[in-house]
Order: sequence, then structure tokens, then C-alpha cells
Amino acid sequence: MTLPNSAPSEQLILAIDVGTLSVRASAYDYQGNVAVFADQPISLTQISSTRVEQDAQEIQTAVSHVMQQVMADPMVQKQGIACAGLASQRSSVVAWNRVTGEPLAPVISWQDRRAAEYLRPLASKGVAIKKKSGLFLSPHYGASKLRWMLDYCPELERPLQNHELIFGPLAAYVIYHLVEGQPCIVDHVNASRTQLMDLQKHSWSAELLQEFGVAGELLPACQPTQSFYGTLRGTTIPLTAVNGDQNAAIHAPGKLDDGTLIVNVGTGAFVLLSTGTQLIHHPSLLASIANSSANAVSYLLEGTVNGAGAAINWAAEQWNQPDLSQALDRWLAEITAPPVFINTIGGLGSPFWRSEQNPYFLAEGAAEHSLPAKAVAVVESILFLIAINLEAMNNTGQSVRRIRISGGLSALDGLCQRLADLTQRVVLRPEVKQATSQGIAWLAANLSQGWYDLRDGAHVDYFLPKDGRSLKARYRQFCAELGWR
Repeated sequence: MTLPNSAPSEQLILAIDVGTLSVRASAYDYQGNVAVFADQPISLTQISSTRVEQDAQEIQTAVSHVMQQVMADPMVQKQGIACAGLASQRSSVVAWNRVTGEPLAPVISWQDRRAAEYLRPLASKGVAIKKKSGLFLSPHYGASKLRWMLDYCPELERPLQNHELIFGPLAAYVIYHLVEGQPCIVDHVNASRTQLMDLQKHSWSAELLQEFGVAGELLPACQPTQSFYGTLRGTTIPLTAVNGDQNAAIHAPGKLDDGTLIVNVGTGAFVLLSTGTQLIHHPSLLASIANSSANAVSYLLEGTVNGAGAAINWAAEQWNQPDLSQALDRWLAEITAPPVFINTIGGLGSPFWRSEQNPYFLAEGAAEHSLPAKAVAVVESILFLIAINLEAMNNTGQSVRRIRISGGLSALDGLCQRLADLTQRVVLRPEVKQATSQGIAWLAANLSQGWYDLRDGAHVDYFLPKDGRSLKARYRQFCAELGWR
């Protein structure tokens, strides 16, 4: 089956977004407007500092529930659904029975680091593994987690012996239950986050499978993010796009612009720069696929900040201030000289890749600062880590002319303005409530340009650079403390 024609339709586009804390379903029109929306929270179980799990059955039930809510809406009933897209949290993995569909163990979250021991013997091969997979050795990615499941989940033994075991990215499990015929397939982006896919060949790598001790026949088949995955169960609606959540989010306004740095600030922050059809290998940044079809593949340079929203949550708990986030915009407008906070929450992501997790304030007078000042310092630390990633990307010769920001924390005007001041670049904030959902809808519809209501710059907030001398001084302190430059 071919993908939908990119011409506007009177029908709607169904977007399903399986996030970390909730599952959302949305129906979009071809202007990019949300016509119908439903969401359902899902639980996340923090067993220890290294173990984080979810319930696969709960996720599957939530997907079914929000879809039914959207499909039952009178507007959807009247206009119909032309096509559907699925976005999923990346690097979360799950095992299930390929015959019965029964999950065999909990979902191991992308945040989980229990399988770090499997990476130590591979340290000397880290450069070669990164060149093939685009990823540094990290227990956050799926390969070591899948290896751990084979060794420590006795529930997998009988299905393995009976050739009934299938495991891999969470997206593959959702597709299996979403689509007629229970196919065992997954998209290139979610497959790549297992660290087992060859980023240039777009298929499972025999060498990487051997290094991690994972048999290829246990994994779903790979296919382009924009392709026909089957029809949704009980309908004739084609599933025409599957992608990772962050990679889908960058398509929220439509076609990617050259020279635009994309920052999505949620629990973590992801810093993404399109490199078009060129796959760039950077010594301290990730390479990933933005999107793929039967005819073309586009790539990204990717940086990660572990402590974004997670840092705000840490501060709220540390200082017993559950409403802290609600005061941030006011404090950002009022506080001009906060201390410097060294944000190692969740470990330092790119370009450092260090696991230290003891955040602290620089000693100069930090004890004398008020709680609002310290909270602003935490926000600035997120911006400092984003700016460091921007510098690393600039070092590749890629031109960054402006920044497009999305995600929960982007609602803070003060954060956006400080980012513009720090980087001396215009920051754009499209009016997108759910960037991941809107992006996967755009991909599913196979549109060639931006959504109509975003093409002319409507519904976009602009933050123009102002004098950021004191902010840059704190940034230099931050960089010096971390040994950057």
C-alpha cells in the first residue's frame, strides 16, 4: 500500500503518543489543528536508583482506551480518519510472546541503568560501536537491557525454547497490538535506540548483535518510519508513520529547516540539528535518524541533557516546595543575579557522558541566596548545558542561525528569553501544545510542507537576543567547573 497523498483532506489524522507518564491520542485536521484529544496517565515504577519499570499491559490498555475515546467523538465519526501515526518513548524495551501477545516481563524504561555491567567488557570497542550505531555505550539504550532480560528473566526461557519469544523497542510491542495480523515490526528510529541497528544500512547489525549476545531472530523487522505498517485493528485506517517521540516532535511545525537548532525541554532536554542526508560522526554527540522513507533518509546530530524537568523536580523535592514550578516564570523575571548550579542530575549527558550525580552550587555566596534565586540557578543550568551542546555542534561546521524550542518547560518566557540572550540567537516558540503528536500526524499524512497555519509565522512567539553579559559570566563559571573548553 502507498502512503497517503500529501494533498489536504476533509478527513482527520490520528496521532498516538506513548509517552513516559501518559498515553495520548489526537485527531488533527490538515491545518495542523487538534480536533479531538484524549489522554490517560500511566504509572512509572522507580524500584531503585538504577531500576525503572512500567507495565506493558497497562500501556496497551491505555492506548486502546484513548483511541476509542477519539474514534467515538462525533466529529471523528462524521469526518473519518485518513491515516494514523504512532510515536513512542525511545530506548524502553519489552519482551512478549509472539503467538499470544502476552508481555513476559515489565517494560524496562529508557531511564533504567541496571545493565551497566554488560558495557564494561565492551569499553575498548566503544568507538567502533558508536560509528556503527551512532550511540555511545550507555545502559540507557536497549542492547544491554535486552541482554539483561535474557540472563535474568526466567519467564523468557520457555518462550525462547519454543521459538515464541520476541523482544525489542516498546514501539514494536504497541504496533503488534495495534495492527491487524499482529506483525513483529518496528521503525528505524526506535530500532536505532537499541544500539543494535547499523545507522547507515538501516538494519540490524550482525556485528553489534554478536557484541551484545542478542540473536537477530528475537527482534522485530526494521522498516522506514514513513511506510505502511498495516491497518488498525477493526478498521481500514492505515498506520503510515512510526517514530521515536523526540524525533517526531521535531516535525511538529512541518518540514525541517536548515540552520535551525531544535530544543525540546521535557524531563530531559534534547538538542537536535538536522544534517540532511549527511550522516555526521561527532566524537561527543549522537547521530540519529530524523525520518526515513523508501526513497530517502535524513539524519540529525543529537545532544542530550539529563537534568531538565528532572532538575526542577529534584529541586522541588530537595527544598520541599511542591509548587515550585508554578513560581518559576515570576522568579525568572525578578532574579537577575542567581548563583551557579552545577547540574549533574541524572548524570551529565552530551558532550561529557559522565555518570556523576551529586549536584551542587558553586561556593561563592550560595548559602546566602534565597530559594527563588537558587531555583532560577537550576533553570539557568539547563540553559548552560543546552548552550554547550550548541557549541559542540558549531564545531562541526554546521551553521545554527536560530533556535526552535518546545516541550513543557518552554512555556516559561524567562527561560526562552535567557536562552536567546545566552546564545545570541533568535528563539522561536511555535504554539504547539503537543509537539510529538503534531509531528507524528504530519509524518503520517505524508505532507511536503509545513502545516498551513504555521507557514506564515502565525502562532509563533519570538524571543530576540538582548544583553546577556552577567548571564554569560555565569555560563563561563559553569563551563570552567565542568572542564568545558
